[in-house]
Amino acid sequence: MAENPTPILFDRALLAKRQARAQQRGAATFLFDRVREDMAERLAAVKRDFAEIADIGTPGEGVLTRDRFASRGRIMLAQDEVLPLAPESLDLAVSALAFQFVNDLPGVLAQLRRALKPDGLLLAAMIGGDTLTELRQSFAAAEAECEGGVSPRVAPFVDLRDLGHLLQRAGLALPVTDVDHVVVRYDNAFALMADLRGMGATNILVERRRTPTRRATMLRMAQIYRERFADPDGRIRATFDIVWLSAWAPHESQQKPLRPGSATASLEEAVRKVSPSPGKGG
Repeated sequence: MAENPTPILFDRALLAKRQARAQQRGAATFLFDRVREDMAERLAAVKRDFAEIADIGTPGEGVLTRDRFASRGRIMLAQDEVLPLAPESLDLAVSALAFQFVNDLPGVLAQLRRALKPDGLLLAAMIGGDTLTELRQSFAAAEAECEGGVSPRVAPFVDLRDLGHLLQRAGLALPVTDVDHVVVRYDNAFALMADLRGMGATNILVERRRTPTRRATMLRMAQIYRERFADPDGRIRATFDIVWLSAWAPHESQQKPLRPGSATASLEEAVRKVSPSPGKGG
């Protein structure tokens, strides 16, 4: 029986055009700058020399690896999401703010697992979690009120727990995930949307609405946003969750989890030792 094909959620050709346009017009880089600094710190904590390195899909011109490494291998995630990487050819794979636009993330992770040498490292940051939850809610309420229906506008984002499972499913070892919760304040919803355009991160969903949004709907969205998500000074909040993931290609030197039943002491015995005897409480 044939496997179900991966659903195509994102128009990656449109993504490439919008990111290129954002670069030409002066991209909004505050999230990327934060990720770049954080990645440099995380890599500095890894006491390892990395000779063969690839930056996977990061927008821009290779600044992610240029910060610390002379090697600047840069692999763009093409529309078909097939990575031109030889098996066991990389010591390190990094990526910043690209994986959230991948249609087949399990497939890309599996390709990276094959491309990493034993004990090679994958370190990546992607947008996930509750990112733009305020904008999503405001648009949904405005469209339901003004147009009697809701169209898909904000991409679905990966959950932290699901990401850990995906890393393990790809065959990677010692997976670690965490979230950098960032709240940015804006004068209004239109200033937020201008920044999203500056990131090349506006709606690229295949099922997106193809006709312009009504002016009345946009104004109502901005009003709802302010009513629900404004601080006392009138400025609105926008959530960006940067989800970090790291994992290693398996190697015999890595720590292994204990086999079930291999423990030398039982939990029952440990609890009995620390529990107070009957009648001797404080």
